[in-house]
Amino acid sequence: MATENPMFFKIAETIKNVSTFSITEKRAETLKPLVDFIQSKTSKLQPIRINFICTHNSRRSHLSQVWAQIMAYYFNIKNVSCYSGGTETTALFPMVAETLKNSGFKIKMISKGENPIYSIKHTENEPAIIGFSKKYDDDFNPQSQFAAIMTCSQADGGCPFIVGAETRIPITFEDPKAFDNTPQQEEKYKERSLQIASEMYYVFSQIKS
Repeated sequence: MATENPMFFKIAETIKNVSTFSITEKRAETLKPLVDFIQSKTSKLQPIRINFICTHNSRRSHLSQVWAQIMAYYFNIKNVSCYSGGTETTALFPMVAETLKNSGFKIKMISKGENPIYSIKHTENEPAIIGFSKKYDDDFNPQSQFAAIMTCSQADGGCPFIVGAETRIPITFEDPKAFDNTPQQEEKYKERSLQIASEMYYVFSQIKS
């Protein structure tokens, strides 16, 4: 774990919790291409760019971006930059920000409107992750030499080819949107966030620097 600038205590506790989650053999096979991509770049001392792509860039892709970036920091894997995008632009769903806040992140809305922009911090001094909805090929995101991670089956099926991607890897998650405006909403968003956190923990724990 990075120690020069320790992450907020509650995030560290969340990571300690998800580190105990088990990864099935089938899921480990699904995650292996991402492990291999990161390991190859790490071994060659090359920048590691990962773009998590979903349909609306509102839920799963943001959770994946945030947790991947934090796990890279936790395991001290250098030169990792994580992004997210959609096949269309909507907005980061407020429950995602609330879920991350409940896991220990400091969340600040820095721009309001139909597509708010959020600052997502995990330490006092490291740069914040910037969260907002955008298309996967937006200028904010890398245009080449990145791994495209398809986090939902709809985007996976609808985008057979991602321009500029070195590799395209489907790692899909169930959409917590199905529980919006139900008594289970908070629980289901937390469940999906922790699943994604545990899988990103597994991925970066496999990397030999």
